[in-house]
Amino acid sequence: MIAHLAECASFPGAADIIRIDGLRVEYSDGFGLARASNTTPVIVLRFEANDAGALARIQGEFRRVFNESLPGQALPF
Repeated sequence: MIAHLAECASFPGAADIIRIDGLRVEYSDGFGLARASNTTPVIVLRFEANDAGALARIQGEFRRVFNESLPGQALPF
């Protein structure tokens, strides 16, 4: 799934998209990361941002991308 997202996902406004060992999307005010865990069968998500608004926006972009790839799945963020 992560390989599919890394290949197909679109993140308008991203400063950089790094596809090594997952999907890290860099913005001028933060980043979002999705990668497969090395120890458990889960996808690890990390988000950091300069403020709450930027964090919500970045999480929203990842939520949009996941919902497009996995419609109807509950997301923990």
